[in-house]
Amino acid sequence: MMLHFVQPSKLKTKKIVFEDAYAARDPVTLEHLKELSSKRKAIEDSINESSFITKAIAKEMSGGLESRYEQDIHKIEQYLPLLENLFFFTDVTSTNKRIQMAQWTVALKIRWSSSLSTSSFFNFKGPKFFQIDNLQFELGMTLFLCAGILRERALEVLSTDLVRSTTIFRQAAGIYHHLAQEVLPPLQPKLPPEKPPEALAAVSTIMSLICLAEAQAVTTRKAEEKGTSSSLLAKLHHGVTLFLEEAIGIFHTVVTQCKDISPRLLEFMYFCKCLHELKGQQYLAESLKDCGQIGVAIGVLCSVLTNVKKKIPGEEPWKSLYQNQIQDASEVLRKFVHENDFVWHEKIPSGDELPLPQGNKIVNFIPYSPKKWERKLSFKI
Repeated sequence: MMLHFVQPSKLKTKKIVFEDAYAARDPVTLEHLKELSSKRKAIEDSINESSFITKAIAKEMSGGLESRYEQDIHKIEQYLPLLENLFFFTDVTSTNKRIQMAQWTVALKIRWSSSLSTSSFFNFKGPKFFQIDNLQFELGMTLFLCAGILRERALEVLSTDLVRSTTIFRQAAGIYHHLAQEVLPPLQPKLPPEKPPEALAAVSTIMSLICLAEAQAVTTRKAEEKGTSSSLLAKLHHGVTLFLEEAIGIFHTVVTQCKDISPRLLEFMYFCKCLHELKGQQYLAESLKDCGQIGVAIGVLCSVLTNVKKKIPGEEPWKSLYQNQIQDASEVLRKFVHENDFVWHEKIPSGDELPLPQGNKIVNFIPYSPKKWERKLSFKI
């Protein structure tokens, strides 16, 4: 019962050659810059779909990893420590050196597309690229890409390993949290008016909350398989909605800062929230019926079905999944109403007479610890 929103992993970028932009003073620094360019090219070729190597060679180059997502994550993990090290040695305090470093960084022409902007959904001429001349932008977009691919990997293993899927969602949440708290805040004052939504710290906070909601959704599925009580399952599903409600609230704030952010992200969060609200209330209704409160159970189901039917996804596969859940809950309601009409004759409460949903958030992000390749770099400044 999970909707799929693949956009955060669909970033693209333009070529960067570090050794052409930065003037190395010694062979060690030059080697580091060339290695940076090489590692980044591997990422460029993959996400830009410009690589023509076979699956067998790709597997061998990644140390035996078969999943395309795992291979891409491996490439990013090889690139990031080198980038972190460069960032450390270019973050100078001297005014003259800082001006020179800034000029070299401009020469890199750091350009990334956006997968969350409105233009990314309606630009038929290819992706629009945003150039921001700051290594922090490069670091931020690379980490955003990594977290997005981790989300896809979590969905890939969902059908075979629920525990592993939950862990990967939590890892992705940790990277987004690191972006929102550490990497992107210093970049915010330096952003131009035209910027990708991915460069905003608040967007990474939204994505972190989405990953936590997805992690709890998978945990809830595991609890369902174990035969956990209906009352607890209701709280777990409503815990998912709590994460998403917080994310939706932040989204409405982000729209005031970035008009170009796609409403598709909001629709994804809204329909996910509705699905888990429906499932949570269905479990609550079953729990109430077990406690002899079939009238209240019917009221709960009538209320939630009215709410979730107000807006239906227009595209597949979201539409079919959403309608199937509505049909399941409607069938439960039909059975309850039939039983009440012929056996119990209980009054059906509504509005304020109904119990409020209670949610438990039981997952947290796995903190991300950046790795840096400790190598002293020296430049001709």
